[in-house]
This record gives sequence, C-alpha cells and structure tokens, in this order.
Amino acid sequence: MPHTVRAVAELSGVTVRTLHHYDTVGLLSPSGRSPAGYRLYDACDLERLQHIRYYRELDFSLEEIADILADPRGDREAHLRRQHGLLTQRIARLQEMVQMIEFTMEAGKMAVELTPQERFEVFGDHEDHTEEAQRRWGDTEAYRESARRTAGYTEDDWRRSQAESADWARRLGAVMDAGKAAEGPEARELAEEHREHISRWSYTCSYEIHTGLADLYLADPRFTAYYEKLKPGLARYLHDAIHANAVEQV
Repeated sequence: MPHTVRAVAELSGVTVRTLHHYDTVGLLSPSGRSPAGYRLYDACDLERLQHIRYYRELDFSLEEIADILADPRGDREAHLRRQHGLLTQRIARLQEMVQMIEFTMEAGKMAVELTPQERFEVFGDHEDHTEEAQRRWGDTEAYRESARRTAGYTEDDWRRSQAESADWARRLGAVMDAGKAAEGPEARELAEEHREHISRWSYTCSYEIHTGLADLYLADPRFTAYYEKLKPGLARYLHDAIHANAVEQV
C-alpha cells in the first residue's frame, strides 16, 4: 500500500520538508502520485529511505549517498553489509572514548596526572587502546554510576571525601609501620574501609572490582607511584590487604 509524504515522515522520523528536498535533488523521488497530485511512496521507496537514513547517521553527505545508491553493484544486501560494518566501527569507537573518559575520571580521583600522550591516546592507535581499556575497566557500569553521583557534588563534598581519604591513608601507613601483616585484621579492616569509601563516594565497589583495583595499583606505574609517594611499599601492602580482605569476606 502506498504511503503519503506525511505518513512516511511519521514512520521514518524525517520531516516533510526534508522529504520534499530529497525529491527536489533527486535522492528520493516517490514512485507514484495520487489523482490529486500528492506524492506516494511504495515499499522500494521506503527501503531506499532506510538506506539514506543509515548513511546520514554515518555522516555521509547527500551527494555521497546519491553516488553510493547509484552504484549498480550496490544491491540491498551490499548496502546492509556496508552499513552494518560502518556502524559497528562507530560503536566500537564510541566505546573507546567512553572508556577513556572513565579512565581519566579514575585518574583524577587518584590524583594521578595523565601525560599529554595518554590524554590523546584514544585519538591514536584505537585497537591497542581498546584492548588496554577493556583490560583495565571491564565493568564500566561502575564508572557510569560514579559520573552520575559525582556530578552533583559540591566543593564541601569533595573536601570531605578527600579528608576521609587522607585520614585513611595515614592510619594505613601507621598499621604498616607497626609491622602488622597485610593479611592481618588491622590491615584487612582498613582495606574494607577503603572499599566502603569508594562505594560511598563514587560507585558500588564489589569485592571483585576492589581486587581488580588492587591489581591495578601494582600493574600501572602511575597508580603505584601515587601510593609509593605516600609511603614506600604501601602499594604492595594495600594490594595484599585488599586481596586478603576479599578472601575473608566472600
């Protein structure tokens, strides 16, 4: 059944004015007209419009789309395969950028200064960065939660969070100086307090996420340096305490 221009606009989300423009430039001309002269679009017209919409989402110009659709080698399946491939690449690219933002957020919370190269790494070797980001930040929902919660924090909120963190670090260092084992109850209690601090101020930090962060404190030299600056050996001590606490709690 043919569709009027208004019906096609409602179906496709394209304005009537845009459909008229597509007709004027020859990109999409309706296959029929009503007795009164109104545009009527058939199933083939709708399929062509679908392709146009996908290519527009991929930022192709109208001229480029016209050339693509005019290619006699470009049948329906060929267009769908191309669009699928391009959209898949776009999704992967956006995921990379989201992960880099999350990484930058976490670095900020840890007071770790990113190098200029790290700040723009996402715009360079995409494949390498994706693998690294996935290794480090597997559960990205935690960081989305962090973004939602911290967006509403006031300056006083940040001061309280930082004061709590500084007090915790001082007490952890004292336990370490006293010769208490990282696997002992005092260190485990402070490891649990560390996890609860993250959950209270940033995102719900499960024991799985917490041990992943502990591994990061040793694997990434920037985070290792942050704790080593507080006290030499503290990165390893905290790592071991977090893992011991997770075993104890789970």
